[in-house]
Order: sequence, then C-alpha cells, then structure tokens
Amino acid sequence: MKTEKKPAGYRKNVILLLVILTSVVNPFLGAAVNIAIPSIATEFGMNAVSTGWIAMAFLLSSAVFLVPFGKAADIVGRKKIFLYGNLIVALSSLLCALSSSGAMLIASRVIQGMGSAMMFGTGMAIITSAFPVSERGKAIGYTVSAVYLGLSVAPFLGGLLTEYLGWRSLFIITIPFGLTVALVTILAVKTEWAEARGEKFDYGGSVVYMVAIAVLMYGFSILPDRSGIILTIPGAAGIMIFIFIELRAAYPVMNIHLFKNNRVFAFSNLAALINYAATFAISFVLSLYLQYVKGSSPKEAGVILITQPLVMMVVASFSGRMSDRYDPRILSSLGMAIITGGLVFLSFLNDATTNGYIISSLVILGTGFGLFSSPNTNSIMSSVEKKFLGVASATVGTMRLTGQMVSMGIATMVFNVLIGNAKITAANHQLFIQSTKIIFILFSILCFLGVFASLARGKHKVNNG
Repeated sequence: MKTEKKPAGYRKNVILLLVILTSVVNPFLGAAVNIAIPSIATEFGMNAVSTGWIAMAFLLSSAVFLVPFGKAADIVGRKKIFLYGNLIVALSSLLCALSSSGAMLIASRVIQGMGSAMMFGTGMAIITSAFPVSERGKAIGYTVSAVYLGLSVAPFLGGLLTEYLGWRSLFIITIPFGLTVALVTILAVKTEWAEARGEKFDYGGSVVYMVAIAVLMYGFSILPDRSGIILTIPGAAGIMIFIFIELRAAYPVMNIHLFKNNRVFAFSNLAALINYAATFAISFVLSLYLQYVKGSSPKEAGVILITQPLVMMVVASFSGRMSDRYDPRILSSLGMAIITGGLVFLSFLNDATTNGYIISSLVILGTGFGLFSSPNTNSIMSSVEKKFLGVASATVGTMRLTGQMVSMGIATMVFNVLIGNAKITAANHQLFIQSTKIIFILFSILCFLGVFASLARGKHKVNNG
C-alpha cells in the first residue's frame, strides 16, 4: 500500500490555524462594517450613494484582484502572497481607523479588499498543498466553517463594538490578528509553494479581467437602474474578450482550458456560482421582512438570521470530513437539493408566518449550504494540478463574489418592478410579500437547476500531481 509522503518545512496544523484565522477576519471585515455605516455617515456627512461605497469598495476590490493574485501566488509563492496579504490588511485597517473623511475611508477599503484577495486567493491553495488527500476534506471543512463563524459573529460583535467603542474599533480589532498571522507565518512556515515558478505573468489578460469584472459587478450591484444595464452589457462583453485572450495566451492568468477539459472543475465552479446566486440575498430579504412586516427590531431580526450561518458552520465541518470518505459530488448535490427545499418553504411567507417557521427554514438552508460548500470546494481544489492551485483557490472566491452580486441583483430587480422607489410601508406590505414570494421562487428554480450542475461534474478525481 502506497503511503503519502509527509511534507517537510512546516506544521500543517499551524498552517490550518493561520488560514482559519484569516477566514474569520475576512468575512468579518466585509459584514461587520455594514452595521456601522449609519454612524460613519453621520460623522462624515456622507449621503446614501457614498456610504454604499464603504461596503462596495471592499467587495469590488476583492473580486477584481482575486484571480491575478491567485496566479501570482502560483508563480512567486503562495506563502509570500499570503504573508503580504495579511500585512496589507493590517496596514489598511489602521488607515481605515485613522480616516478623517469618507473618501479616505473608501480608498483604505479598496486597499483592504486587495489584501483580502491575497489572503483568500492563497488560503485554500495552501491548505490543499499542506494536507494529504486523506485529510484535505476535513481541513477544508474547518476553513469553510471559519468563514461562517466570521459571518455569524459580524452583526452581533460589530453592533457591540460600534455602540460602545465607536466604528473605528471594528478596524482596530483586526490589526493584531493580521500581524500575528504574518509573524507566525515567517517563523513557523519555512516551505514555499510555487509550482508555476518561471512562468511569465499575464499582465494584459489581468488588466482586461480586472476592468471587465469591475464593470460587470458594479453594474449588477445597481440593477435594475438603466445605468446598471448599460454597465452590465460591456462588462459581460469584456469577460468574453478576456476568455478569447486567455485561450491564446502562453501563460494565461486564468487557464480557461481548466473549464474546457476538466469537467469536475468546470461544473463544481458552476454549482458554486449558482449556489451563491440563489442564497446570498436570503438574509437581506428576510431582514426587511422581519423588520417591516413582522415589526421586529434590528437586534431581534439579527438573532433569528444568525440561525443559518451557525448551522452552516457546524455542518460544514462535518461534511468536510465526510468528503474524505465519500464522493463529494453526492454530498454537494444532496446539499443543493436540501437548499432548494428550504427556499420552497420560504416562498410561502405571508404576514402571519411565525418566527418558528422562519427559523426552521433557516435551519434547513444552513444544513444544505453546509453540506454543499465543503465537499464542493474539496472537489475543485483536488481536481487540478499543483501549479494551478492558486488559480483554483481564486476561482472559488470569484464564483462566491459574482454569485453574491447576481443574487442581490435578482432581489433588487424584483423589488423595483413591483414596488419601485417607494418606501416599504403598511400600505404596500402585500406588494412586498408578493415580491419576497417571487424572489424565493426564482431562487428555488435556480437552486433546483444547480442540483443537476452539481451532479453533471462526474466522479470525483484527485489530480494534485
């Protein structure tokens, strides 16, 4: 029986802990700040459009830099990019905390998003490199659970910090984490992973990709406004041009042939995109429903909505270990089917729906999403050669961010068609409820199709040679 060679130069559990810490901090930075936006707007006298950029700058920057830094990590070293990413996030967090204007804060958030992309674009690749196949699913499960932990604590902890210590404390609290991870990486991780060392970096393709994805995602974020449609079309065209360029590049920043020739990689990523597109806006829609229709306070709504990420966190850890023993395709597809069921339940919401019904639906959704995510990520990361691990890790993140934008685009488009620009009041509650029904029906259909995308990937294979 062939035994797996134990890697030298690092302690795999130390690496797992480092990646877990960054996997908590990154979503925290993205979600906790949303709670503080009213306080920031008051201090800097910002309007609704400019305050929206506090959140959008981080999200867009992360999406724009993910793929280029993922490829750069394969060439110059994943540990190096991971290390620099932590240092940049720590520095940009300090700049955010010291911001004297809204413009300075937004600019600092752009830098923060770039550092986040460096961490997210390498974290999963490092885990895949450090852990043998027999333990990889478990490690990925812990990492995915850490993401959900960050999402779970963000609203509650963010609210406490903002209320008692001010919004700047949200950024100050993350600085020690980034510096600690960087220091431990320097001291404890002596091995570097750069299987694509010697390849030329694709600057032309990177520029086209960054411009196209920025225009496309920003266009999606402001749909269904006319300007959103105007931007989405050239953004989509830019992605097509990028694909054309990459198919002919000697050393592409994103190897499109992975999608053409690797069925597991292609359909696993498609399943991830569909999954996020069908689920990300759930908390947004339910938050409005609970506060406007049910009369819940923000705190009460937050307590109910925390159910889903908490269940995700528990199940993702379990499903990650399961994917080391069973075909991730079956686990992921089952998870997607369970999510579809939870979305169908939410499509029956009305003004008399009990909180217990909503919590039960969120438990179902959390179970399905936790069952889907870790095995699906394991499939993606295990299906490519070592020299493509950085690109694969970045692609997973890109599917997540793009899916999130699509999900919000669908929700806002439905609200705009049925309610328009009017505020949600008792007079239009029924229109609002009708909108939520349509949104969850659309998400249900999308997720149902995702089950077949997940199954279509074929049998799980490991190709990290």
